Amino acid sequence: MSQVSESATSYSVIDALDHPHGGRILRLRLRQGKALTAGKLKSGPLVAASPEGEELPVRVKGFALFGGRPADSRLARTGRVDVQVAGEGTEKVDVGWLVRAA
Repeated sequence: MSQVSESATSYSVIDALDHPHGGRILRLRLRQGKALTAGKLKSGPLVAASPEGEELPVRVKGFALFGGRPADSRLARTGRVDVQVAGEGTEKVDVGWLVRAA
């Protein structure tokens, strides 16, 4: 059985909205690999990549609680998470982009 590294984990952006207090809220769906824990999403560096190949570093500031608190077991089971991201250029991140662990 092979181990999947965190750097192989990627999420599709299935919805993106401006956050009223700055940054963006991204609704992510697991596309490849093993779901990251809430702690790793918040503490680890992420990269958002456009379909055209543009890449932007993003930082998770927090979690949008539309669907309840993001427990690690729920993230692993559903593969979906809503995050508030910040960073230069995050206003460009939109549906169709990919987000991966850096």
